[in-house]
Amino acid sequence: MGKITGFMEYGRQTPEQRPVTERLHDFKEVYRPMDEQSVIRQAARCMDCGVPFCHSGCPLGNLCPEWNDLVYRGQWEKAWARLASTNNFPEFTGRLCPALCEEACVLGIHEAPMAIQLIEKTIIEYAFKHGFVRPVLPPVRTGKRVAVVGAGPAGLAAAQQLNRAGHEVTVFEKNDKPGGLLRYGIPDFKLEKWVIDRRLEILAAEGITFVTNTDPSSETLKAFDAVVLATGSGRPRDVPIPGRELNGIHFALEYLQQQNRMLNAKEDGSQEWGRINAKDKSVIVIGGGDTGSDCVGTALRQGAREVHSFEVMPMPPETRTEDQPWPFWPMKLRTSSSHREGGDRFWSILTKEFKGYRGHVRSLVTVNVEWVKPSVKGGRPQLKEDPNTLQEWHADLVLLALGFLGPETDNVIARLGVAVDERSNIRTGQDYQTNVPGVFAAGDSRRGQSLVVWAISEGRECAVAVDAWLTGSSKLPRRLGVDLTMVKR
Repeated sequence: MGKITGFMEYGRQTPEQRPVTERLHDFKEVYRPMDEQSVIRQAARCMDCGVPFCHSGCPLGNLCPEWNDLVYRGQWEKAWARLASTNNFPEFTGRLCPALCEEACVLGIHEAPMAIQLIEKTIIEYAFKHGFVRPVLPPVRTGKRVAVVGAGPAGLAAAQQLNRAGHEVTVFEKNDKPGGLLRYGIPDFKLEKWVIDRRLEILAAEGITFVTNTDPSSETLKAFDAVVLATGSGRPRDVPIPGRELNGIHFALEYLQQQNRMLNAKEDGSQEWGRINAKDKSVIVIGGGDTGSDCVGTALRQGAREVHSFEVMPMPPETRTEDQPWPFWPMKLRTSSSHREGGDRFWSILTKEFKGYRGHVRSLVTVNVEWVKPSVKGGRPQLKEDPNTLQEWHADLVLLALGFLGPETDNVIARLGVAVDERSNIRTGQDYQTNVPGVFAAGDSRRGQSLVVWAISEGRECAVAVDAWLTGSSKLPRRLGVDLTMVKR
């Protein structure tokens, strides 16, 4: 795969980031495109490693070595065809996925792994530019109608696969435009929204119907032969501590959604409307994950005076540890483009109380903590506070980026009588079917908060199960091996 000696001749190269002083004045994408010849050299690094662990590292089973080789040989259209055979939306994963495949790359055992994500993004952008990406209509229609509730990556993937199987697919979305968290949760500096709109034009041309601003009733869904619930995991985790009721404390998604909607309003030519603004404020983000990072980048672009990020977990190591060997995904320190733009990160710190003045937050109190290993096998680490480290921090705006507890259930889930598990995720069998016959679930609403690559994988696998349930068998491609003998009407 690639050039036989390529991995010895070329080092890893990733896209250049626009200067911080430039990008903090807009919400445009952070990374600059890499020239074609540089990408070809990166593809040349792919080794003939015998067992390509990048396959198993990727939830979609992307055929990375195959399209790496095709890029190296300049066969871009064939590379796109191999990429599109396993991934409905590489323009999303090429920008947002943490690249699980790269951590599983064999080359990564002894040096920097393949720049797989860069090559993936370059392939799909080349394909759009040169007209390779065109609507694909099914040869025949089955006469079956499928409703997909939720237009995030899981719902869109399920919709496209089911449409390819010949079913008539209608996607219901509660917001004014499809895209789910891709549109309303991910900042534009990571995913500009024209990327979503470009793909939606393809899906609509393929025959998929989109109905927005709608949470469908159970009566509406009775008109369909099958239903796929892909409503996401939208209930945020809170911090029930003194002072939580103060103004100026917001969930991260509320903050990010308002900024994205404002940018969209500008593009549509409509008037700006009120939003949570970090301008000239001391901002504290509680939560050190991707969502917290998105809040940091957004606050800095809005003109925050200072931004601090708090994480209750200890600072991860910079490299793999012995208990996280290759090819497993390691829990190591990762610094996002937003973290490089400014602000401070603090680890092993717990928020104890919010303090305010005239109903608005003005500060918060923290304490340093230590995670103590359990004394018994199988026990959980215990959080130990150090009372000598109490500290008060000035804060005009606090953003809670603590993850999500599961899907909102006071909606179509409740109306259809769909059961949830102990974590409030939609309960399904191996066939992705809920307790209600003909009603299936996929994505974060089924597996819990996860990655965009997992959402697409879930949507594809769910589509196989739905297709088999409707017709008795399915020719749709499978990755995770849905047991079709379990899919019965």
